[in-house]
Amino acid sequence: MKTLESLVAEKLLKIKAVKLQPANPFTWASGWKSPIYNDNRKTLSYPAVRSFIKLELARVISETYENVDAIAGVATGAIAQGALVADLLGLPFVYIRSTPKDHGLENLIEGELKPGSKVVIIEDLVSTGGSSLKAVEAVRNFGCEVIGMIAIFTYGFPVAVEAFKKANVTLTTLSNYDAVIAEAVRTNYIDESEIEILQEWRKDPSAWNPSK
Repeated sequence: MKTLESLVAEKLLKIKAVKLQPANPFTWASGWKSPIYNDNRKTLSYPAVRSFIKLELARVISETYENVDAIAGVATGAIAQGALVADLLGLPFVYIRSTPKDHGLENLIEGELKPGSKVVIIEDLVSTGGSSLKAVEAVRNFGCEVIGMIAIFTYGFPVAVEAFKKANVTLTTLSNYDAVIAEAVRTNYIDESEIEILQEWRKDPSAWNPSK
């Protein structure tokens, strides 16, 4: 029987929400060269996958946390899925901007969030952890308690693991980089000879040189 992380990896690869190209790396917005590209917003276009992820996120929250007062989605990637999960759980929903709105009330958190609330934050993807932890900081600065973060996928960068530990935030993910690689090998999406390249990249992605 497949584990949850393997099932999610299989679905992400099938709809091309995750693409692996060790021989022809992608260039991220940061300028990093990468053998993998992840766009979990694609899951919203596939009803069966969208529903599966919604149900699993909601299940993890229900089984892991008691007395959750609100769900917060990180803009923009986790707004839709966060709202779906909040609706399923019958909880209030807000979303967190990367920067305050530059007009009107200049909100950083959109929606009605009561100070003192116990909040679970939903992310679509965790890379270095920087933007995710900024969202945590925004909720804490608002006077609320972040009792956990749930994400669809993480690359598992050492820098992110350390950052979450330092920020005292528990991160739970439905799938991860290792599960995607294992699934990609199982389905012949990549060759076993390419595993070493993929593992080397994750050790230090900012300095990775695909030409070496």
